[in-house]
Parts: sequence; structure tokens; C-alpha cells
Amino acid sequence: MKARVRGIYTTALTQLLLDDGHEVVQASPPIRRRFDDHDADLSARPADVDVATTDDRQGVGLSGDHEAVETVRDVCTGVGIDSFAWDDPAPRGAVFDGVVTQTLGSGAVVDLGDSEGFLPFNEYDGYVDAGDVVRVQVHEPTAPWDSDRAGLSGTMVVHDGLVELSRGRDGVSANVRGERATELVRTTDILPQEVPDGWGVRWQRAAADAPMAALGDALAVVAERADELDATLADAGGDPDDAPATLVEPEATAWVWFGRECRFGLDEVRRAVEATMPGHHRIKAAHRAASTAVDFVEAVCPDADGEFPFQAVSEQFGPMGGDRIAISHGKPEGRLIVLGRGDVVDYDPAGQVTVERQMSGGGTYDALGVEREDGDTAVTKLKEGRWWYPTVYRDSDGERKGTYVNICTPVELFPDAARYVDLHVDVVKHVDGTVERVDDDELDEAVAAGHVSEPLAEKARSVAAAVERALE
Repeated sequence: MKARVRGIYTTALTQLLLDDGHEVVQASPPIRRRFDDHDADLSARPADVDVATTDDRQGVGLSGDHEAVETVRDVCTGVGIDSFAWDDPAPRGAVFDGVVTQTLGSGAVVDLGDSEGFLPFNEYDGYVDAGDVVRVQVHEPTAPWDSDRAGLSGTMVVHDGLVELSRGRDGVSANVRGERATELVRTTDILPQEVPDGWGVRWQRAAADAPMAALGDALAVVAERADELDATLADAGGDPDDAPATLVEPEATAWVWFGRECRFGLDEVRRAVEATMPGHHRIKAAHRAASTAVDFVEAVCPDADGEFPFQAVSEQFGPMGGDRIAISHGKPEGRLIVLGRGDVVDYDPAGQVTVERQMSGGGTYDALGVEREDGDTAVTKLKEGRWWYPTVYRDSDGERKGTYVNICTPVELFPDAARYVDLHVDVVKHVDGTVERVDDDELDEAVAAGHVSEPLAEKARSVAAAVERALE
């Protein structure tokens, strides 16, 4: 498979893909330099799959040929026990007859069947109102743990990383600066591949480094995809009573979430290629500005080793005492639930924070079976890298109402949130001292559904057993 890789995990994933017998194409100059002596052809050629770090830097999104996405997803999930992967029901390039469910200030929410998308008004030719059936294409898929909807457009597009064709747009342009842009536009006229009628050409930045043969190959690939899309849509859908309906899925999209152990595993892979400080990917995932700091450290101290410098990272970027952070509770099926935000009331430079939240009344505390009342507090101790964390609930008078220990993937203390994925099974300690282990059945169901691997489930059961013994 030929993969185009971008983002903070690029060096490590490039090494893993090459080791697995795949090709990496359209590589950036730093990647070409790092792999100069690896006998790898990283030139600008059409890609089967795009691998890109998510905007929140927690994982990667894969889009491209169905088989290529599946193959590369397996490579990505093999980096650590706390990786998770999900197929996207609204993959890049998919075309739907969707139903508008509501209009907002700048666009419309569209029901796609198994998911929703957002259609900006300026991306659709015509009036849009609730109840309308619209033909749209997914241009920007969204990770399942992200609160945003997939980005939609009424314009049909096909691309491969070097060149993009857009239906209904004329002419040739280039997303490149300087004389190379003019050269690319002129080169289009002498390439053997003709552009399908009704499609406009836009060369991408990676095309600036591509030889003419690669440009011709890329244009031939997208031209064939454009013809296939035209033919498919000519005979597809059209009956409003059938909407929402999927008309074509020329590509697949999958999402891979990396946990803490994955990030340190990727560090080891990267270290075989380039100087890599302890916690390289963990630090870069925590804060966008941290990338520059990490690159500087590795440039001036290429032999840096030792433990992950939690104190230095937290003092620079957070969290620290007095900060306010969220508890971002990931679910194995891909959802992200924010359990609330609290104040960091205690900070340990060894890698632990204590977060206090004020609770509102209503309902009961899970598994504890006690009422949730106004004035209650929840005090949570979160330690970097630990597979569990406890929360003690107290009433307005400070009397304990119970302790809930969540079993999860290793906690990561990022500047604005503690992040992990919940592993269902938990342990509670009631006020009378009774210790109870709960939700083993939910973990079993998650394994059966393919959301949790058996090795990860066994780790969760082992941690729960140890916590249960410690509380008794």
C-alpha cells in the first residue's frame, strides 16, 4: 500500500509502514532527510491512503482505498494495548441523499442515516430548509470522539493528494506559490490524460515536488475516479422517499485513538530513526505549542534519556494547582463524555493532581445507590499513567457518601483535561465498608462487539481485581 502520512506521529508511522512492507509517498522534506539512508522511495506519487493526525492530536484519521485503510489501520493499532479503532459511517468522498433536519446560522444539519453532517450554506447551490432532500458529499470526516459533525458540500470532489478535481468548476489552478504554480498549470495541457468534461483541476502542494510522470499518473487516477463517480450518480437515488440514503462510498475512513502506552511505544519506534526525548509524542499530544519545545530539546540534547519529565511539562503547559480541567471520559465505542470540570486543589510534581468538583442534585451515583444532592462534592485523584483513579463523594457537611474507582486506560494529564478510555468494569466502596466490583458484563459485551480487545479486557479485569483486594 502507498500511504501519505502527516502530523506528529509521521516519523514513527513511516517506520512502521516501511517495516510492514508498504510504501510512503509524498513525504515532507524532514521525513525524506530522516529516511535518507533507509533505501526507501518517498517521492511524490499517488497515495492509496492518507494518514493524518487528528486536530486534537489524540490519534490519526485514515482515508482512502477500502483495502488500504483496513491494512494501515492494523499497523496503527498494533503500536500498543490501549489503541482503539472505529470505521466512519460517513467516510471521505461518500455521497448521500440527506435530509435537512434543522438550519443554523451558517448552514444546515443533515441526516445521513447512520450519522449527521453539517452543510454550510455557501457550499450548496440553492435554498436549503428543514425537510429538504439534498445531495451532498463528505469533504471533512470527523473523529467519533469529536463533537463536530462531518463537513459536507454540494460540490463533488475527487483527489489523491497531488491533484484534486471539482465538479462544476472550470479551469486549472494550483495551491502552490511562485513560478511552480504557473508551471503546474501549463504542464496540465501537455499531460496525456484528458480532464473529464465539467471538472476543474487544482494541483496540491505536494505536486510541487513531483516529476512529470507522477503528475500524469495522478491526473489519470483522479480522472478515472471522476468518470466512475459521474456514472454512479447518474443512476443513483433521486427518490425523496428513500432519503436519507448512501449513494456511493468510493473511499473508506477509519479513526485510531492512541492511548498513553501507544504514544510511548511510538517513541521507541521513532528513536530508532531520530533523536527522541522521553515522552516525545505524549508531550506533543498535550499542547500544540509543545511541538516547538520538543524539537528544540531534541536538537540541542539529542542524547536526552531518562523518565518522562512530567513536572517540567506540567509547569510549562499545565495542569498545575489552581487550574481548572475537565475529566474527559472516553468510551470504547468512540464517544467522549465530559464528566465535568473541576479545580486542581492539589498538585504533585511526581505526576498526580487532585480535582474537586461541585455536584448538582438529581438522580443517584452510579453503583453506589445513594442520592446525588446539591452541595455534594466529588474529589478525584488522577495519576499520570495509572490504569485506575478513585473519586470520593461527600455531602455538604463533608460526610462520605462512597468511593468509586474507575478502571480505564492509562490516565494522561493534559493541560485542559485528564483523558483516558473507560473500560467498563469498576470497583465501589460503600459507606458501610462493603466493596463491590461492577459492570463486568458491560466489559464482556464490549469485547463481543469488537470495541475492546481481549488482551485489553484481561488487563482491565486484572486491575479491577487488584483494586478490589486493596479496598477490602
